[in-house]
Amino acid sequence: MRMPVLPVALLGASMALGTPANAQQPQQNPLDVVPDKMPFDVPYGAPIALHQARAIIAAAEAEAAKHGWKMNIAVVDSGGNLVAFARMDGAQLASIAISEHKARASATFRRETKVFENGIQSGSGYLVTLDGVIGSRGGIPLVEGGKLVGAIGVSGGTGSQDEVVAKAGAAVASAPGPK
Repeated sequence: MRMPVLPVALLGASMALGTPANAQQPQQNPLDVVPDKMPFDVPYGAPIALHQARAIIAAAEAEAAKHGWKMNIAVVDSGGNLVAFARMDGAQLASIAISEHKARASATFRRETKVFENGIQSGSGYLVTLDGVIGSRGGIPLVEGGKLVGAIGVSGGTGSQDEVVAKAGAAVASAPGPK
């Protein structure tokens, strides 16, 4: 059997010539960058109180109802433990566990779950190997007085719908005034 001569000849010629000066250099791996400060370094605070969790759920539920979206809404404390939950009439059953998972991941990793979604979509596949990660937006940390007191997780719609509802609930936690 005869090997094609042209591809072998081209390979040899390209090796002899080396890399052209205008060839694109490999990009630096973003994971190799060493930040000056620790990212997502929000200190854990005291666990969120039940009355606060209920107020957050009420605000999230009102936002969902305004749009006609049927959602599952979970609020966890700073340790990722469920404090309060609401399932709107007709919300899909599979989203019960997903809303809790989003809230738990957001609290324990101290960041929005959208960060994981963005990382996975941009090629950081290692994120799916981390225990407790969920790569879908709709999980948002609840920060009060600069400390993480819990997180909200919403599921039942598209990721962007879940995020809108979660942000409405999270706004209650960060709003000034008596808690």
